[in-house]
Amino acid sequence: MYKDRTFLAIIPARGGSKRLPKKNLLSLSGKPLISYTIDAAKKVNSIDKIIVTSDNIEILEISKKAKIEVIQRPVELANDSSTTFDVVRHTIENLKKTYDYIILLQPTSPLRDETHINEAIKLLETKKADAIISVCKIDHSPLWSNTLDKNLSMNSFLKDGILNKRSQELEEYYSLNGAIYICKTEKLLEKKSFFLEKKIFAYKMDKKSSIDIDTKLDFLIAQTILENY
Repeated sequence: MYKDRTFLAIIPARGGSKRLPKKNLLSLSGKPLISYTIDAAKKVNSIDKIIVTSDNIEILEISKKAKIEVIQRPVELANDSSTTFDVVRHTIENLKKTYDYIILLQPTSPLRDETHINEAIKLLETKKADAIISVCKIDHSPLWSNTLDKNLSMNSFLKDGILNKRSQELEEYYSLNGAIYICKTEKLLEKKSFFLEKKIFAYKMDKKSSIDIDTKLDFLIAQTILENY
């Protein structure tokens, strides 16, 4: 509990993954990938309950051994077409108690730790927000990019006024890093999304902590960071 408000942390971890098979179970510097997120959540005093939702027996067993409550996810919520909201709603509906806020912690962000989660919760209070979502500054401005047609033509590839500008003269851009999503439960269920129309703010994270494991290369980068920094 934080400032008389309750927080439920949901860790969604399905067993399948096309790009990196069983990635949530892969051993990253000596322990399963999902364990990093479980360990971080357990160190956050503001979190009242942690739930791991998964269709995979091994993931559920790892979570139970860590003394985390689990919900076995039905098959229809464990495929590529399942939405994050569907999984979160299923979790909420399977609990007897309601919580003021939902914190979504994806297990593919092993370098997001308890400090980041605590700071995001404090930002929620400071901003009097209904939602907080973590972001990371991107290295290369999207103003330097565009789509290409089949002919590979670069006519009008860059907008007027961008061509002669140095990168440091361009505005800073941020992208979602997938590490932390916090939302008021009633607003989340009403909007069916963590992205509310108002009272939503960004929590900025550094690039190193924002590693999101989706491919083998991402995994190797995270492993290198953990073993060398």
